[in-house]
Amino acid sequence: MTNRTIKVLVADDSAVTRMLLVHLLESDPQIVVLGAVEDGQAAVEFMQTEKPDVVLMDIHMPRLDGFEATRVIMETQPVPIVICTATTDPAAVATTFRSMEAGAVACLAKPVSREHADFEALSQNLLQTIRLMSEVKVVRRWPRLRSVPAPTSRTTTPQLRSPSPGPRVRLIGIGASTGGPPVLQSILASLPKDFTVPLLIVQHIAQGFLPGLVEWLNQTTGLHVHVAVHGMLPLPGHAYLAPDDFHLGVNTASVMILSRQAQENGVRPAVSYLFRSLAQNCGAAAVGVLLTGMGKDGAAELKLMRDTGAETIAQDQASSVVHGMPGEAIALGGANRVLPADRIADGLLAVVNSRAAARGLRL
Repeated sequence: MTNRTIKVLVADDSAVTRMLLVHLLESDPQIVVLGAVEDGQAAVEFMQTEKPDVVLMDIHMPRLDGFEATRVIMETQPVPIVICTATTDPAAVATTFRSMEAGAVACLAKPVSREHADFEALSQNLLQTIRLMSEVKVVRRWPRLRSVPAPTSRTTTPQLRSPSPGPRVRLIGIGASTGGPPVLQSILASLPKDFTVPLLIVQHIAQGFLPGLVEWLNQTTGLHVHVAVHGMLPLPGHAYLAPDDFHLGVNTASVMILSRQAQENGVRPAVSYLFRSLAQNCGAAAVGVLLTGMGKDGAAELKLMRDTGAETIAQDQASSVVHGMPGEAIALGGANRVLPADRIADGLLAVVNSRAAARGLRL
């Protein structure tokens, strides 16, 4: 990361919040706030004459909300957009994730009051994210974003190299952090509704955002998406996300286990906990997928999964917002395959279908 000056535009309808965000941002000597505007329309107009490195955008604003403003900016003057919201209402948070679908690169919980217990942590996360996202290369989104239709039949096998032979796949584990939600949505939307394997997911996300993420994924994919429940047997065609502040794993009977054990890699839930659990209890009957994200959570454990005979996939650098986690796994030799985001669902279908065919099972 360079020491260059990072120019930021703030868009928030609360004057008090704008002042607080400007103060927080400019407490970092690397960051300069170019402007602070009151709604999405003003942000779009600001972008016509100025070129910030990052836009920090609220979601609920008059005239033009954060989703529509993101869509317009990404179609005209693309720039990394970070959604920053204080709301945790599931329906409202679902709109936040629609903004990521439109091109926003991250979403954050807003540090709204110095009296809040998490104010310092939220503030540091905001500054770190702004610094990191300022280096992300974004591309123009064309109007009426093309949606990728989900496969309608299990008999269509993607044209990828044949996976290693092994037992029928019982479980798929997916880990993601920064930039993960739209990749998760793309993967789940591209799998058939009758997909034969449950998916267990750890997505690093701000406290309170998970119900909105689940609602958005249910609205935009053909699979049934839930918050994981302790003691439940995961079902085919269903995806389960680790709840706030709980690790997610499985036992030898593939029943989901939630744990409040210590944080790993500074987080709970941790991808490392899920992948280690799959390696120990499923071995070659599991598949591990590590997506975009900062840090190294899950990287060593993806290698552990591969060592037990599991198929492992890491997202490639070109399609990752941040290539920290998958890049670390690749460097460790933990990935059987390195795939762009839009080929990962094909990779999963190839593994599941070929393993089933090898055992004489109907696809």
